[in-house]
Amino acid sequence: MDPHRKAWLQIHFCVLLWGFTAILGKLISIAALPLVLWRMALVALVLFLLPRIWRGLRAMPPRLILAFLGIGVIVALHWLTFYGAIKLANASVAVTCIATVPIFLSILEPVLTGRRFRLRELLLGLLVLPGIAMLVGGTPEEMNLGIVVGLFSALFVAFFASFNKRLILRADSLTVTALEMGSGALFLALLGGWLLWRGSGAITGLFVDEPAAIFAMPSLQDGAWLLILAFACTLLPFALSLVALRQLSAYASALAVNLEPVYAVIMAIVFLGEQQELGAGFYLGALLIMAVVFVYPLLDYRERMRLSASAP
Repeated sequence: MDPHRKAWLQIHFCVLLWGFTAILGKLISIAALPLVLWRMALVALVLFLLPRIWRGLRAMPPRLILAFLGIGVIVALHWLTFYGAIKLANASVAVTCIATVPIFLSILEPVLTGRRFRLRELLLGLLVLPGIAMLVGGTPEEMNLGIVVGLFSALFVAFFASFNKRLILRADSLTVTALEMGSGALFLALLGGWLLWRGSGAITGLFVDEPAAIFAMPSLQDGAWLLILAFACTLLPFALSLVALRQLSAYASALAVNLEPVYAVIMAIVFLGEQQELGAGFYLGALLIMAVVFVYPLLDYRERMRLSASAP
């Protein structure tokens, strides 16, 4: 199979699995910070038990290890704000905010990876803005803070996707996953310890119900959902997406990931009944955002065919 087409299939399979994460985030009763801490710690713990990870680490230069550790902190901030948006608004709103990632990537990826700036990508990204405006207009006012937090989550995606695209060819994807999950979990543990020492405040109110709950053991039901979230919806798709990123640009993969809201919104309606909380403007905005997802691969395919036909 053509490597480019195989990468597209891999990233779409990842998106299907990621579509469940917002639903699980709503079903898990614990707050955003301990949820993400458990999610990343479980994945890191399992991966660091594998000999392959340690072989990969020995083959990596220290500066590259430090770079991936830093990216892991950005991944942690993305998931922290993503689940914060779910708790402050709902699953449908949070995943639709992630569809703004291409706007940020159209500017950040050329700067951070040295790839040529493409005006077409920026224009397609800007087409998402009217959809976001309709999305905000179709949600209750008390969910607006969730939308703001969700947009910050999208910005963090743009940063870690760009950095991973720049560095992924220099390391084993599973080893990178272990490093990023491990550093993200450590960062959140330190953040949780700081919040526990400092007491409640604005940050605590957003991402955890009370400081004492940060390191509490989850219930049996939450624990089962966390295991599914960690391994079926984190370890497998995260590692596979890094493999696909070897063939796709960060921008192209982000546009594919924009299909996540399609799956997540449908599942939120079926399992959570969220259609009762959202107006028609939300769904019109979501449809406009999704339209951009389908336009880009079509334009990309036509450009690759044109370049292939003109090649000697």
